Amino acid sequence: MHIDGIGFWSPGIPDWAALTHVIESGVAAQSDANARPSPNALPPTERRRAPEPVLLACEAAGQACAMAGRDASALACVFTSTHGDLAITDAMCATLAADPRELSPTRFHNSVHNAPSGYWTVAAHCHAAATAISAAQASFAAGLLEAAIEVHADNDAVLLSAYDIAARGPLAEVAPSTQAFAIAFVLSAERSERSLARLSIQTVQQRASSTSETPSLLAPLEGNPMAAQVMPLLIALGRREASSVTITSGAETSLRIEVTP
Repeated sequence: MHIDGIGFWSPGIPDWAALTHVIESGVAAQSDANARPSPNALPPTERRRAPEPVLLACEAAGQACAMAGRDASALACVFTSTHGDLAITDAMCATLAADPRELSPTRFHNSVHNAPSGYWTVAAHCHAAATAISAAQASFAAGLLEAAIEVHADNDAVLLSAYDIAARGPLAEVAPSTQAFAIAFVLSAERSERSLARLSIQTVQQRASSTSETPSLLAPLEGNPMAAQVMPLLIALGRREASSVTITSGAETSLRIEVTP
């Protein structure tokens, strides 16, 4: 399949162009721990009240659709996250422990794993299929494989959005994540004038190597579980070189991804 559009967001690196600049130039980005994405895909009222995972996922998804020149309302989508909304989960657990009667219906509504895909499809007026996935440390691989299957099953483009936020409270001990991160791809079966790279994926019966070749300037991103999973692929794409990367897809399996510019 082919990548026709890429969206990216993390504190200090607000889009794919900024990330490729860091990869190519070796110049550090100006990190801002308080930065928050502001996705144009969401109406202003939704941007103000939406939780952080929704903002992240929709910002990256909107960037990818814009780069690909695709109408978001017509794209099937796959949203994947390692942990979902850790901030709301922490707040709900604290409320349940202290006074369950004070649990907020709004927070519960936003705590479900498919909240970002729901916000996205409503804002984009999208009636195509929407899938929300979580598979622990294989969440990106699971999302990529699902998107690839849909691309070829329907012979149409699919939007993939992957994201995680920083952990809060006691959950940080069991679900460590130190900062926000989101990446999105528009994937298609056929090459077009907008295609940035070709991906060929294969499931292999082996663990992915734990050896990281992440440039030191991008090493802080690996504090986010989704970034750690997808980083080998992002570096290969950013360098615009033919390469082969392997990412974890299960306890004893991996996805081998051949990248061709």
